[in-house]
Amino acid sequence: MTTTAPQVGKDRKTRGSVLGNTGLYLAVSVAALLFLIPFYLIVRNALSTDLEITGENWKLLPSFQWGNVSELFSDTTVQFGRALWNSTAVALLTTLGTLLVCSMAGYGLARIPYQHANKIFYVVLATLMVPTAVTFVPSFVLVSSLGWVDTYRGLIIPGLFSGFTCFLFRQYFLGFPKELEEAARVDGLGYWGAYWRIVVPNSLNFFAAIATITFISGWNAFLWPLVIGQDPGSWTVQVALSSFMTNQTVNFHLIFMATAISILPLVFVFLFLQRWLVQGIAQTGIKG
Repeated sequence: MTTTAPQVGKDRKTRGSVLGNTGLYLAVSVAALLFLIPFYLIVRNALSTDLEITGENWKLLPSFQWGNVSELFSDTTVQFGRALWNSTAVALLTTLGTLLVCSMAGYGLARIPYQHANKIFYVVLATLMVPTAVTFVPSFVLVSSLGWVDTYRGLIIPGLFSGFTCFLFRQYFLGFPKELEEAARVDGLGYWGAYWRIVVPNSLNFFAAIATITFISGWNAFLWPLVIGQDPGSWTVQVALSSFMTNQTVNFHLIFMATAISILPLVFVFLFLQRWLVQGIAQTGIKG
């Protein structure tokens, strides 16, 4: 019994599809491996001694120096535990404040009728074209004059408003179904009631996406916390990491251990908000 031409074509197409999928999985696996190499090196060096990190005889596995953890947190000159707490407080409060302020600003620009709303929106967009270095010194002078140096207020309040985040919220709310808000107004709710009871509960995916990005940005901030947190007790994680490198010595094992620990909160946040993050980005229409 001979095989017909359509059957032969179908078999070739199936083999081509299998080979294509195999090549795709192989490429993704290689890319994932390359992506994970830096994290492996961080963990490997965090559990090694300085000699094992810088020595000629490089080993694939560390010697598992778990004492590096206690050494890190017992170092009184750095106060890494305090730095973790400071970064957590700053990142969380900055995220919550940014979500509240920027979402209300974006909602107001998108929904509240005002003759100068577009002009205000253009001014907000204009702030995106101003380099951060230009506003850095005036911001520090203002914060210093208010007595907010070495305080959470100085670390958090100047970063609560973001022109880009406000822009994202406005664009998102422009596409939000007006019918839901109109139904809320029929029930007697004003702009604030519609925003808080209708818009926010139905926009949690987008809020989660913005929260993830804002939290990561707040956690990784370095220059502003470095200038404002002049006392070691007000250092954040990024500032504490830089303190392990001095003109005299470099504590490699402590740097890598502190780096490994500082990455964990970001991993937990991303894993917890991953589903909402993907859905929120999809709703914005942003394409990679």
